[in-house]
Amino acid sequence: MAISRVKIIGSGLIGTSIALALAEKGAQVAMVDRSPASAALAQALVGGKGDLTGKFELTVIAIPPAAISDEFLAEISTDVYSTFIDVASVKSNLLSRVASIDGLAGRFCSTHPMAGREVGGPASARADLFQGRNWIVLNGSTLEADRLAAVNELISICGARAVVMAPDEHDRALALLSHLPQVLASILAAQLKDVPVEILDLAGQGMKDTIRIAGSDPKLWREIISANSDEIAPLLKAVRNSLDEAIVNINDPAAIEALIESGRNARSRIPGKHGGVSRNYSYIPIVIPDKAGQLGALFNECALADVNIEDLSIEHSPGQQTGLITLAVSPTDAARLSAHLSAAGWDVHSFEQNTSE
Repeated sequence: MAISRVKIIGSGLIGTSIALALAEKGAQVAMVDRSPASAALAQALVGGKGDLTGKFELTVIAIPPAAISDEFLAEISTDVYSTFIDVASVKSNLLSRVASIDGLAGRFCSTHPMAGREVGGPASARADLFQGRNWIVLNGSTLEADRLAAVNELISICGARAVVMAPDEHDRALALLSHLPQVLASILAAQLKDVPVEILDLAGQGMKDTIRIAGSDPKLWREIISANSDEIAPLLKAVRNSLDEAIVNINDPAAIEALIESGRNARSRIPGKHGGVSRNYSYIPIVIPDKAGQLGALFNECALADVNIEDLSIEHSPGQQTGLITLAVSPTDAARLSAHLSAAGWDVHSFEQNTSE
């Protein structure tokens, strides 16, 4: 089937990002929100009139977890056609609450896209938010075949991959991969509350990267953490034990080195680009003059060399006459690309191999 009409209840980051992806493929999307201003902004971004009459193949519930059950009750009483999906990040309690709603069985698929940002609202939405990301499907086996096909089509349109999980497995995984990092980032950021501004001015990218998600919505996260506290608490206790051990060993250089090495090795196990296995890339630094067209010309040279660029970084300050482009490529391509670019007159420097995400 081809999805043509979708209603999205919740015009926040996730709901509006789904809508933008659908609209790019020509689907008509109607945005709904308890805040008329949010709904209006989301609809303006998505386009169309947001016509709420007629049938929708899918109704996406993209609101805080505590409000989902009541929203289902309201929708199911007037909508006898749609397939319903939610995108909440905690599932076990939600599924037990909605299980008793008459008429929902066989029409509801609980899902969770593994994507987000630390900023919310429709203004933060992006059509490519889900590109290459996993999208967890929890009870698809209870759906009729055509309804499950619609759910999978939505996921595909958004550029994500469907991953089937059980609810308890999902909540346990999210406690480690999402909820624990949020708590730790918030705790670390809170240590800065009484630090003088002149000291905070010294903060580098390491601190900023580590506390990025501390800027998340407190009310939303209050719900999420409370709903999954049984899974989060043991993880926090394990972190506390690791901190206690670090305190005991803080004057032992060998123990601290082992701690850093252990973290580095564990980090390398996180899957890399497009969710695949972590890969080793070679990094080629290239100094380029600060003038228009240089980046495009560099990409053209890479295409001529038949080398795929896996990632890149750009370092350049205002007023600086040169910039540093670092290309991440497969180790098997690095020497060939480096030689090709050097022969073409580019200022290529010695490359190094490392493990990349």
